[in-house]
Amino acid sequence: MRSSGYLATRWLGVGLASVLAVVTLGLALTGRLGLYINPESSWFAVGMSVLVLVGAALSFTLPLGAEADHGHDHGDAADDAHDHVDHPVHPVALAATVAGGVAASGVVLLTLVLPPTSLSAELAMSRDVGAPPLFAGSDAVILAATGDTTSFGVGEWATVFATATNPDAFDGDTVTLTGFVTPGDGSAAGFDLTRLVITHCVIDAQPASIPVAASDGLETGQWVTITGTVSSTSDGRLQIDASSVESIDEPADPYEY
Repeated sequence: MRSSGYLATRWLGVGLASVLAVVTLGLALTGRLGLYINPESSWFAVGMSVLVLVGAALSFTLPLGAEADHGHDHGDAADDAHDHVDHPVHPVALAATVAGGVAASGVVLLTLVLPPTSLSAELAMSRDVGAPPLFAGSDAVILAATGDTTSFGVGEWATVFATATNPDAFDGDTVTLTGFVTPGDGSAAGFDLTRLVITHCVIDAQPASIPVAASDGLETGQWVTITGTVSSTSDGRLQIDASSVESIDEPADPYEY
């Protein structure tokens, strides 16, 4: 019974950490780690995974039960006997530990079974809080005003659209952007071009959307590449007047950073 408890303790610690480390390294080697974290953080995730596996290997040099040794000196037989007395565990605490262990094991093992996938359009819409998040600072608006927007993605343009104080300054700017289709606000024919923007990992992913004036008929979630020009509407809002909308497969890197 005691050995089973020690094995469970080691699995919840070293075992689960090792599985996550192996999954992380596998995703990095296959170029799919970017589906979960910002590529700029990949080196840190890979480095920590290697350290975890090294630590896991070293842990096998310890006998089972060493985790329960709190550094007591076992030179005295009475102390040794005291240290090995089985203390009763509260049923609620035991149930919580078992439930947490099962849940953690299930989540980790599912990462081995389920293929890595990107976040869905439905999730992007559920994270829409009604106000456009700002993914770039005021320098993006200044840069856009100069006409140097060749490196802009949906996130940068969403910032410009949300904060521009002189919309006419962007009239006629040509754009080529890739994203997926989400419903617009209904004020005009067309759709919103949306992209999920990640700061650190998929947990903090937020949708960036810009309105596109184009013919309807595209399904929500369909990936497209649009080419068009920025224009100002009668109420002073910016939109993209699309000259072409090409349906494409989901790109290998579906996020912006």
